[in-house]
Amino acid sequence: MRLKADLTLLLVSIIWGSAFVAQRVAGQMGSVYLFNGARYLLAAVVVLPFALRVGRASGPTGEVSNLTYPQEQYKWMFVAGFVLFLGSAFQQLGVVYTTAGNAGFITSLYVVLVPVVLFIAWREKSRWISVIAVMLAGVGAFFLSTGGRFEVRAGDALELVGALFWTLHVIVLGKYASKFESISFSVGQLIICGLLNLGIGIFVEKSMPINLPLFSAIAYTAFFSLGLCYTLQIWAQRHAPPADAALILSLESVFAVLSGWLLLNEKLAGIQIFGCALIFVAVLLSQFKEWNLRGKIDSTHLVEGR
Repeated sequence: MRLKADLTLLLVSIIWGSAFVAQRVAGQMGSVYLFNGARYLLAAVVVLPFALRVGRASGPTGEVSNLTYPQEQYKWMFVAGFVLFLGSAFQQLGVVYTTAGNAGFITSLYVVLVPVVLFIAWREKSRWISVIAVMLAGVGAFFLSTGGRFEVRAGDALELVGALFWTLHVIVLGKYASKFESISFSVGQLIICGLLNLGIGIFVEKSMPINLPLFSAIAYTAFFSLGLCYTLQIWAQRHAPPADAALILSLESVFAVLSGWLLLNEKLAGIQIFGCALIFVAVLLSQFKEWNLRGKIDSTHLVEGR
């Protein structure tokens, strides 16, 4: 069962990494908000049947009744959906101007930034290994984005802002969403995120290109990256050890670079590859305390940044 769960997480990581290619394809067509709106709403439709199934509970005598959700859940679904909207908007806007590989690695910085934001905003103690991870990630992001020159690309800067919102999203899920039923909460935040993106897109972009590559990008990210992978991850993390899950899911950024190279002919200079390596090590270090101190990984890594 462990091997099956690990292989499932590897598949999830590959799909999430390759999804940056689909986002890059849409970005090259100038589609940001309408693309996001379409894929998040479609993903909500994909996950909705699972939420409805969970929402129908059987009583002690076998009767079936619909579960009712507390009002507090709707409030936090809106908050999570709004933060998800900001993260997805900055990420998709950034991928218009940068590569799929850069977007994948810079987005992965949210893993490193979570303890920093928790310390600043909630005064939660941060361990020394988190400080080292932040320093490594900062140097790695500099090398990746600038190639060693003191010049930050606009697309990478947008991805970094997006990473900050992914950080907030993870914290919101961990501190508040964990109190509620997870699948219905996911559907709610996906709908909020999709509607906000769609609303902005109607005013800003007015229309979306009608072609097969864009529709394919929407379908791939909605059905596979968001819908399928969300469901697979929930199952796999119940059967895979925390250390396995942390390591395998962190490979997402590596698969983003490989997918960009194979499918879009994107290339990285040696110094940029070194930057990717530093970021990857920083992500692993940021999870090291989870493996050794608490023996568990935060299960809130559910639909971040896809």
